Amino acid sequence: MNEPGALEALISQQIVVAMKAHDAERTGTLRLIKNALKNKAIEKRAPLTQAEGEQALASMIKQRRDSIEQFAKGNRPDLVAKEQAEIVVIEEFLSRALDEAGMAKLVAEVLGELEANLGRKPGPKEMGAAMKGVQAKLQAAGVRADGRAVSELVKKGLEG
Repeated sequence: MNEPGALEALISQQIVVAMKAHDAERTGTLRLIKNALKNKAIEKRAPLTQAEGEQALASMIKQRRDSIEQFAKGNRPDLVAKEQAEIVVIEEFLSRALDEAGMAKLVAEVLGELEANLGRKPGPKEMGAAMKGVQAKLQAAGVRADGRAVSELVKKGLEG
């Protein structure tokens, strides 16, 4: 499923399945996903690659997590539940997420490489270089991780 536009085709098939099952929430979320991918493709003026499609989905998840935070502050459990349900559907189309232990191992590996290159222990000034290294390794491994969690682990590693 690496050819351009494959993700959009898969979403279209899933919309049909959800409509036949009379699953209104899933159908609505799938349509949101399809529209977001279509808008990205129009913006790019070419079909999206798998990586670009996943990036668009990851940003949709980030938007929903931000909304959940706001709705929780506003005491709106109904809207929190709706956003969480949408996240579950969106995550179905993403590559697997790296767990906490895997992220910690990856961050330690990158910080070790950074220390070897610098010839000293990296400090908070090397945050950008460390994050860039972690992102490159994540992409090479074909996995994803929550950016906020990775940032926290890198920050701890640089301080400790």
